[in-house]
Amino acid sequence: MKVSTRGDYASRALLSLALHGDQGEPTSVRDIAERTALPQPYLEQILLALKGAGLVRSKRGVGGGYVLARPPEEITLAQVVSAVDGPIVAGDFAEPHTGGACDHEGQCVLLAVWAEVGAVMRDHLQSFTLAQMVERARGGADVNDLGAATRSIAR
Repeated sequence: MKVSTRGDYASRALLSLALHGDQGEPTSVRDIAERTALPQPYLEQILLALKGAGLVRSKRGVGGGYVLARPPEEITLAQVVSAVDGPIVAGDFAEPHTGGACDHEGQCVLLAVWAEVGAVMRDHLQSFTLAQMVERARGGADVNDLGAATRSIAR
């Protein structure tokens, strides 16, 4: 799986909100863009998608901006990526045993494998919360150590 630019930018924007969210005040798109070095027009589109997914709330007017809609402990990277990229899958393949998906030699076996790979990717991204990313960003954990979950997937 390749995380898209949108998925990366969305994750960076929400991590920025989580890192600075303890004040409870909305953060402007301009401030998020400056802190993350993301292009503001593209970031505005991404934040609208995140708002539609219920991950952020917005406030208009002076002092307006964005805040997390839920605590960082309740927002996973899987939710963030799915909000801007759609379902997390290994590819655009049919489900095994539906609509003639198994009509060709070996195809059904491979479709099942691709479905399993997508499930592993979703589960792994689901295992990371914004709160954990905040802890890593603040030096509470080794940024390069992805933990036991990554090592078990690599086996």
